[in-house]
This record gives sequence, C-alpha cells and structure tokens, in this order.
Amino acid sequence: MIIKQISIFMENTTGRLADVTALLAKGGVNLRALSIADTADFGILRMVADQPDEAVQLLKDAGFVARETDVIGVEVPDHPGELARIMALFRDEGVNIEYLYASLEHKVDKAVIVLKVDDINAGLAMLEKHGFSTIPSF
Repeated sequence: MIIKQISIFMENTTGRLADVTALLAKGGVNLRALSIADTADFGILRMVADQPDEAVQLLKDAGFVARETDVIGVEVPDHPGELARIMALFRDEGVNIEYLYASLEHKVDKAVIVLKVDDINAGLAMLEKHGFSTIPSF
C-alpha cells in the first residue's frame, strides 16, 4: 500500500517544530511518524499523518510550502536483524532506497518502516513477494 508523506521546509530556529506540531494538533491531525533532516539554516520535516490532506491544507494556510510524496509503509517484526533482511531484499531486487525512517507499534510488537524508493511499484511487488505486509496508514 502507498502512504502519503508530507514534507515541509522550515527554518532551523528554536520553537519552529513546536509551532508546526501545535498547528497540526490544533487542527486535529495526529502524527504517526516523522523525520527531520537539517542544515544550518533550514530543515526538511517529513511526516506521516492520520489525515494527510487536512495536514497539508493546515500547513499551506499557515504559510508553509508543503508537498505530498508517495512512500511505502511496511510492518517488520521488532527483532534484531529484520531491518537488515529487508535492506538486503531491496539490494538484491535492485530497488534503491532514497531514505527511510521508522516508528514502533508496541501494541503489535512490530516496527513500521517508511521507505521512499526510486520505483514504488517494484518495491511494493518485492515486499509482497517476500511476505511483508504493507499498510495504507498507521
């Protein structure tokens, strides 16, 4: 399944992340996973939300440049070596991982890995072929 990831550029200043998360919380949007890549002046906040369309609208209304990207969410047993196993499958199938980040789901003893790959259909097919569950959202 394909998940909609939201990316925004934001200033790398004290309190800016607090502002963004408060804005989304006030709008009733729950964040499921997030990652920040930073530079000296700006950061890229990548996130998965329970209401991606609403989140994008809230962010745009507040003056942020927000964009949606298709990513894959895959459930992985929360045990040593499982991430390495999936990474090897992508390598062996020739599907490049552009970036990833993870979120733990303690209630089911699984981790959810969010992957941006160069060929999303090939990535989905490979995961299905090897018995991994992909999720529409979490």
